Amino acid sequence: MTVHAFDILGDPVRRRILELLADGEQTSGAITDVIRAEFGLSQPGVSQHLRVLRDSGIASVRAEGARRFYSVEPAPLREVDAWLNRFRRFWDQRLDALETELARGRRAARTPPGGVPGPPAVSESDAGTSTDNSAGTDQTDPRAQGA
Repeated sequence: MTVHAFDILGDPVRRRILELLADGEQTSGAITDVIRAEFGLSQPGVSQHLRVLRDSGIASVRAEGARRFYSVEPAPLREVDAWLNRFRRFWDQRLDALETELARGRRAARTPPGGVPGPPAVSESDAGTSTDNSAGTDQTDPRAQGA
């Protein structure tokens, strides 16, 4: 893995071009339109960034008549991914901890103060009446009346 890939990816315009190419092959004209709108670069400026991506092997181009189609080359990005793999343990632990805290928060939201879970939720069609009316009396749920 060369640091060169990080030099290439360090530029926000080139990163944005790669984001566009991650969605699939794009024409140089389509890329230029987006980059011009977002960064205010001229067509020659965008062409320079495309050339840097092409020369580095991160992107490739194919000609179809007068049009040029750019796409991502995965091999250099796999090298970056492999280099980053050494550091994943740092954020994986934090992401695992975040997942645990989110699960605790969901459990706490379902459990009222005192730690005793409430009765199951009542659907709108069942609200206010009990399903057991075997005694023939009105079994209106007092909790539903005050709600």
